[in-house]
Amino acid sequence: MKNVSEKEILRDRDIREPLFDFLEETFGKTRILEEKRMGRSRADIVMVTPAGVVGIEIKSDADTYARLAGQIEDYDRYYDSNYVVAGTSHAHHIEERVPEHWGIITVELQNGAPDFYILRHAQDNPRLDWKRKLSILWRPELAHIQELNAMPKYAGNSKEFVIDKILQRVPEEILGPQICEELFERDYDKILETINAYRLEHGQKKRRKVKRRKYRPIGG
Repeated sequence: MKNVSEKEILRDRDIREPLFDFLEETFGKTRILEEKRMGRSRADIVMVTPAGVVGIEIKSDADTYARLAGQIEDYDRYYDSNYVVAGTSHAHHIEERVPEHWGIITVELQNGAPDFYILRHAQDNPRLDWKRKLSILWRPELAHIQELNAMPKYAGNSKEFVIDKILQRVPEEILGPQICEELFERDYDKILETINAYRLEHGQKKRRKVKRRKYRPIGG
């Protein structure tokens, strides 16, 4: 492992903003959702593209591999493909730490700024659980997918029930792009109004407050 001096150490906070720009330049139309809960873990970044939903784990020079194995299991349940962004201190070992279908982006300090390089492109995730992927969506977003596919509303049924019905009725090649479009169109500023309208229509109590999650839309 390369010895990294204190001046060369890149921490998570140093990486994020420049990484967003790199992802936009590399993948084109994208939307970034930060700190998304996934099972027992939390994804550092979820990147939405027209082709799929991508999980991104940042392992800065200040991070260890202590939780990585469990994080990999959770990322692989939820996302179409996954990347790890590895600092210089991890460069010689990161390929041994993530599955072959994971992509690897390295980052090091060059001329005072983070410099990114795709060491390995991600492949389709063979472990994806479509039920987990659909659970990323809110109930109004699931309802819109039901409408798009001429499905019953299943009023009064649980979210899990609705997800099962969608998976029974809608082919994955149609459902995948529809999920991406819902995430592209998600409006955090209007979400409380949207959720309460949905709950009122289905005879449920209004929510008083919805915690605002960070996000960064980029690329149009």
